[in-house]
Amino acid sequence: MSKSHPLRVARARVLDRLDSKGGSVTDADHARLLVEVSRDYYLDNRSKVDIASTRGISRFQVARLLAEARESGVVRIEISPPASLDGDRATALARRLGTRDVVIVPSAADPRSTRDSAARAIARELAARIRSGMTVGVSWSRTIEIAVGLLEALPPCEVVQLVGALSVAGAGDSLALIERFRGIPGVSTRPVWSPMLVGDPATAAGMRRQPEIAAALDRADHLDLAVVAVGAWSANGSTVYPLVSEEDRRAATTAGTVAECSGRLLDAAGRPVTTELDARVVGVTVDQLARTAEVVAVGYGAHTAPALRAAVAGIGVTTLVCDEAAAAALEELLEPATA
Repeated sequence: MSKSHPLRVARARVLDRLDSKGGSVTDADHARLLVEVSRDYYLDNRSKVDIASTRGISRFQVARLLAEARESGVVRIEISPPASLDGDRATALARRLGTRDVVIVPSAADPRSTRDSAARAIARELAARIRSGMTVGVSWSRTIEIAVGLLEALPPCEVVQLVGALSVAGAGDSLALIERFRGIPGVSTRPVWSPMLVGDPATAAGMRRQPEIAAALDRADHLDLAVVAVGAWSANGSTVYPLVSEEDRRAATTAGTVAECSGRLLDAAGRPVTTELDARVVGVTVDQLARTAEVVAVGYGAHTAPALRAAVAGIGVTTLVCDEAAAAALEELLEPATA
């Protein structure tokens, strides 16, 4: 069935009611005409003028027949909005997750299109929530990078880089992201001039002691708002996973890791997973994120659902931006177990 408008009737069921006992239609020929005209209009998407011309009646008669078909029950129309417009669904999911808000964006066959939709939602959330005088922490991901590029202006505020740079092929990094904020009038920035992941714990500790880096990471104790990306602990779910050794991956997986957020690992219950990898990260801690008043997190894809649930539990996500696939998987994940 072709559709002339994206929010047109999502599903039209044309019911033959030729038995006079079943409804208000009493004449079989007239009932048949109601059904045929309704099929022409609702299922074949033909215009009223076209239907009138074919059947030798006026378009006003066609309009009256369609109205009668709806009133008599020959046509029943159900409007099923997509999940991204279903406020009740998002509200119910937020309540079950234990977070304040959930924003659901459409899932697309192309992951880049899904990412773009999520980025637009993140940009809207930032524009709506950042107020003058705030201290805002920003982590890096491809989605957040795109979102920040959509921001044209912000109230005067301070933006803190939450993690060191993580260069990913085909994308920018957190330093480029903080430079983008620096270009917005009225916005001051605190960069972290370090890689996110360094070779050993001693080097990471030394980087964290550098005055400028220490000052930025200390500001993470005083955030009013943070925006982070959440990934599943897998090759396709986390930008960190492919960059570490097989030994590191195995150790994290054995310890129960399901989620990665800003280089920090979480288990299914949202508890921090501590391995040598954790000691090599130059960036915000799980505890700092958990103490932040507002945390906006983004993740998409059905495979991300356990990680998103872990992030809500572990870092206290207040606004979750996800796609329809992740939302459906979360709903299934949150279904009570049956005996």
